[in-house]
Amino acid sequence: MGWHGHLRIDYRLDGERCIALDRHHGPLRVLQRLYPEGPGICHHVLVHPPGGIVGGDVLEVDATLAAGSHALLTTPGATRFYRSAGERALQRVAFDLAAGTRLEWLPMETIAHRGCLADNRLQLRLAPGAEAIGWDILALGLPAAGEAFDAGNYAQRVELDGVWLDAGVVNGGDTVLLDGPCGFAGHRVLATMWCAAGGAGFAAARRTALLEAAREVIDADALAATAGVTSPHAPVVVARVLADRVEPAMALAVKLRAAWRRVLWGLEPNPPRIWRT
Repeated sequence: MGWHGHLRIDYRLDGERCIALDRHHGPLRVLQRLYPEGPGICHHVLVHPPGGIVGGDVLEVDATLAAGSHALLTTPGATRFYRSAGERALQRVAFDLAAGTRLEWLPMETIAHRGCLADNRLQLRLAPGAEAIGWDILALGLPAAGEAFDAGNYAQRVELDGVWLDAGVVNGGDTVLLDGPCGFAGHRVLATMWCAAGGAGFAAARRTALLEAAREVIDADALAATAGVTSPHAPVVVARVLADRVEPAMALAVKLRAAWRRVLWGLEPNPPRIWRT
């Protein structure tokens, strides 16, 4: 029998303070609320004490943000999907944002180990006036340790309800995808960064500013040759990068998040404290 962990978080304003009420079942919880930017922005660290996800495990996070709230969530380390004996592992995260809310979903990297059978799903429901910034950084195997992702199956799905669906499956034996010039071209780290708006999406001027800010960051980065940004629909801007290691991809994602934060909300980066420990 696998672990089943469920966490529900409700963010809301109490005066000028963004507070959070959480309930958990099983091995999934958040640490103490932090306010390094003042009372209006709640920083949270999502913790899975077992440290890895194996076949049969199901981890689910459901979070709602009430009007005016601003939540930032990250993790203390990588999410690891380990080798499976036959059952699939599932991580499902869903956010429901009311009008006038801001979300930052900034987990550390996801590592798909050789032989894993994994589903990783993120769903966003944004009311008009809600905005979000987030990323997903996927590492296939452990190249630095000599562990190739040559067996297993990893499925990923990121969905902005009714607007944008980013879904894909990576099989360990799919050398055309993993090594082909139209696929990963031998890279084993794929990062996807996005910012999204509810309703009709970003006004044309803000959308252009987001694209230009991202291109400026990418053009100055060592990964410029394998990175790019686009806006498939008015409510979403998406950047992607291929890399050989997690660290440079994460560094680029951090810079993009900082640039988009300034464009959207006029805020300084103020990275979570746990990133510096």
